[in-house]
Order: sequence, then structure tokens, then C-alpha cells
Amino acid sequence: MATIQEVANRAGVSKATVSRVLSGNGYVGQEKRQRVLDAIAETGYRPNLLARNLATKSSQTIGLVITNTLYSGSYFTELMAHSARILEQQGRQLILADGKHTAEQEQAAIQFLLDLRCDGIIIYPRFLSIDALDAIISRHKQPILVINRRLRVNQTYCIYSDQHAGSVTAVSHLLNQGHRDIAFITGSLDSPTGVERLSGYRAALAAQSIDADPARIVSGRWTAQSGMEAVDTLLARGVSFSALVASNDEMAIGAIKRLTACRIAVPDQVSVIGFDDIPLAPYITPSLSSMKLPVTEMINETIHRLLTMLDGGDWSAHPPFTASLMLRDSVTQGPGAV
Repeated sequence: MATIQEVANRAGVSKATVSRVLSGNGYVGQEKRQRVLDAIAETGYRPNLLARNLATKSSQTIGLVITNTLYSGSYFTELMAHSARILEQQGRQLILADGKHTAEQEQAAIQFLLDLRCDGIIIYPRFLSIDALDAIISRHKQPILVINRRLRVNQTYCIYSDQHAGSVTAVSHLLNQGHRDIAFITGSLDSPTGVERLSGYRAALAAQSIDADPARIVSGRWTAQSGMEAVDTLLARGVSFSALVASNDEMAIGAIKRLTACRIAVPDQVSVIGFDDIPLAPYITPSLSSMKLPVTEMINETIHRLLTMLDGGDWSAHPPFTASLMLRDSVTQGPGAV
């Protein structure tokens, strides 16, 4: 592998001149610059990016940590694709690191990006606790922003949607439509999102003095298959329900498929609402009502705030983003409608 000294020798210049050409800092005459570029091409020299980043104090890269169990699904596809698009427009590179399966592995992924000298890091955590995230942010100079968690200490470093409130909105709409027996399919309960959506379901029922029947709550795993299995569980328990809320659209779609196979009409016999408003939601039969999360707006805010921090500008905490109910054909009035 060619070295910077070999490039300098071939071009007939000093190593410092080659460094100035590579970094773009400092004046180098056009004739010398061209000799250096020619020498680089002839030797196949590749600069040590880490060394260059240390020298220039900027890598023009932004790191993103997401655990691999979250890669699939339209929500995370949109999150990653939109992040890449915005950063490309800003002349920056997005580097993805896998948080894998534990808090320790998520922290290792963050450290990996720090070691690469990423200018800033965005985390969509699943396993790290709030206290651990606050501690990580507090002890590093590079800005580290957290999506989908509400931090206690570093509140201006988090961007999140109020998942509890979104679930309250979904369930309250069904209650206002005359539904009283409402089933709920949770997401994975090792996920803060899953926990908050379940708590919103319970809170909406409690606000109408309705006890949450444990028999109407079934655990899901964010997949369409688990949505189908949840309906099987509800039917096996023999509980009545005129409406069902699933913690994401994939489970809602699985639930509709199983209800239809069991000759239970949606929405005439059971109304269904999902979460995330994936692109497929309007195109299934019946079209799926869903809580739409402002993913694009959250990413815009995250990257804008991160770049503002890097530029030394002022920033402040954004209020929680809110989900909007997209009503479609999967919901109709319930037995108690006036």
C-alpha cells in the first residue's frame, strides 16, 4: 500500500504539500496540486481517514445506531432512508452501526462510531436505559441525539413522539364511536414503545370508567404472524370484542386476515386500528385506519438540531411530536353508538 511519503516523492513535493491538497486547507499552486493528484492516481494511495479526521477535526459523517431487530418494516425504512437523503443534501455521509441484542452491544455500537470520529451520532435505542443514555451523552463532546426516548437530564438531546397519547387517541375514538369491548395487541414489552402504547390503552379505558380486561390484552411481537396468533388467542379465550387496536400496522394486518378467515367481518363486526400508517395501510381490504407517526418531521428536527449543535448555534427542546389518526374503512360505529 502506497504511503504519503511515496506520493510526495513521486510528485516532487513535501509531505506537508500532499496533506494540504488532501485536506483542502492552505494554498497549493495549481501546477503542484496537479502533480500531487497525478501521483495519487499513479500510486493508488488511499489516505488514512481516521488520521485525516483527527487532523481536520471533522469527518463530515453522522453515525446512526439501530438494533438489527428493528431494521425491517416501513417505519424504520423511512427513518433510515430519510436520514440518508437529508445528510446527502448537507454533503455528509451516514454511517449505520448495529446495536444488536443488548444494552452493552448498543453502547459498543455508539463507541464504535465515536472511535470513527463521527461528527455526531443519532441513536434509536431499544435496550439502553434512560439513565445510561443520559450518562453517555454527558461524558462525550460529540453531540449524541436520541430518538423515541424522553431523557431526564439532557432533554434538548431527545426527539420523541408521545406514544402513550397516541394510543389514548386511538382507543378514545373507538369509545366515542360506541365501542366498549376493545381488545388490544401489544408490541414487544421489552420495548418502551410497546409499554407506552399499552399504558395509553389502559388510560383511555380508565377515563371512561372501564376496567381493562386482561383477557382482551394479548402480547404481540410486531409481526403480521403475531397479529394472526393474537386473534386466535382472543377467540380461544371466548371474550367478546367489537374493536381491536394493534400496536403496529403489521400486526393489525395479520389480525384482519385472521378475522376474515374466521368469517368475522371487518369493520361490521370488529373495527381495527393500527399504528405507524405504513404505505400499505390504504391499500389492504378494508383499508386500515392507523395512527400516523410524524417520522419525517422527527428526522428533520433531529438532523437540524444536530447540525445546529455542530455549527455552534442555539437550540432548544422540541415539544413531543404527536400522532394523527388516519381514519379509513376498517373502523365503523360500535354497538353502543347513539
